[in-house]
Amino acid sequence: MKVCDSAELARQFGAIVGNGRVRAPREHESRAASIVVEPRDADEVAELVRKCEADSIALAPMGAARTLAQLRPTPVAVGISLTRMNRVIAYEPDDMTVIAEAGLTLGALNDLTGARGQRLPTDPPHPDRVTLGALVAAAHAGPLRLSEGTVRDLLIGVRFVGHDARLIHGGGRVVKNVAGYDLMKVMTGSFGTLGIITETTFKVRPIPASYTLASTAFRDAETAFAAATRLHYAIPLIHLEVVSAAVAHALGYDRSPHVIVGFGGNAHEVAFLRTKVNEILGPQSDLVVDAEASAAYERLRDFDAPDAPLVAQIAVPPAELAPCLLQCHAEYRAHAGSGVAQIYVDSLTSSEDIQRTVTRWREIARGARGHLRVLRVADEFRGSVRMFDDPPKPALELMRRLKTAFDPRGIFNPGCFVGGL
Repeated sequence: MKVCDSAELARQFGAIVGNGRVRAPREHESRAASIVVEPRDADEVAELVRKCEADSIALAPMGAARTLAQLRPTPVAVGISLTRMNRVIAYEPDDMTVIAEAGLTLGALNDLTGARGQRLPTDPPHPDRVTLGALVAAAHAGPLRLSEGTVRDLLIGVRFVGHDARLIHGGGRVVKNVAGYDLMKVMTGSFGTLGIITETTFKVRPIPASYTLASTAFRDAETAFAAATRLHYAIPLIHLEVVSAAVAHALGYDRSPHVIVGFGGNAHEVAFLRTKVNEILGPQSDLVVDAEASAAYERLRDFDAPDAPLVAQIAVPPAELAPCLLQCHAEYRAHAGSGVAQIYVDSLTSSEDIQRTVTRWREIARGARGHLRVLRVADEFRGSVRMFDDPPKPALELMRRLKTAFDPRGIFNPGCFVGGL
């Protein structure tokens, strides 16, 4: 990649979008890019891509840049911030679909659809800080994955700027995808390595008429996971989490492992589900409803261990999740029915400790036919670990072929994805 002075880059890109929309990075953005450009529409994004390809300048699409700042080993030359591209293009409540630009935040989208009793039911922490482009590119998800699936299940159309500054679209109002690719699946979880997402089309879903959250303390993790398993197979739930003692305490509960379960529906459904939850978790369960339940859910959704030096996400078959977490000797928030958990430790003080811990966690995940991704590591240790696990060789070879097909010049967020892609 070409190395350019930041001031010269700012001058060149200011000639494309205007000097008022080229700026220095702010706070953690400086770990992601040397300068930040803010286009207003997809045509300007295309012009920026054309310039970068012509001059071999590395770029990366940016939302709030929180994930990108963790993933990038070094900053790219140019960050393409989509915060000015935040319009809702079309919302059809009767069809339960919404089309919006990639710079709109999930929180703002749900404020709009909530007025019609609908939502986009994917729930990363702090949705007011997550743009729709980042939601797709980083495949963010939270507790609602149990009942609603992940962003890949909700995304029905995507538009992005790719190689040769082409505006590419698939799904949604367009029936045929480009070159036979399922572009929604290709772009979901691509972390900006294949193109810059400019527009998304989602199916939205009704907000439950009533919502109840039940929390129950257990003497140990084994008992908590056993109860969660019984619940999972007995009744339909909105979400089902098991949290370690430290996480429970941070959420305002007693310092012991807890099962935290959400359910909802009409009055008859909620009454039935409440009875079943009490039968399985016991009468000691603490039940809250509606506004109080929503506040408790938001604390659960937004928990991200902000002071921990190492945070990771493990994904294994659901039946293997509890044994793996017990072997990891970490604090956790486990999506018990989905086989996914966020784990962290507070006590690591050196690069060697970080490396040994990540290696051990990855061996545990692989032993259960799963994988582990590092979500966050303290600044002083960032160079000591690989953020992504190594996939099987056939999968990595497929990813390399996709990268070559979609980004032959290698300008899109290079060097920070799986296998150094």
